[in-house]
Amino acid sequence: MPRVSAKRQITLPVADCEELGIQPGDEVEIFRHGNQFNIIKKEVGVAAGLLKGTKVNHAVSDGQSRQNHFE
Repeated sequence: MPRVSAKRQITLPVADCEELGIQPGDEVEIFRHGNQFNIIKKEVGVAAGLLKGTKVNHAVSDGQSRQNHFE
């Protein structure tokens, strides 16, 4: 079972990394949901074209668009 080091680092088991295709040096994202953390391997180009065709609302600033996320 992985443990948290004094530097707050966690070593992932080799078998889990191999199953998920995570290699040394890969970037991952960590998302929190309640008391659970999810580790997602970042992959280049996955979101390419995701927002294609989305209309921009110029009446809303970047800060306003993120406001509800932090409340």
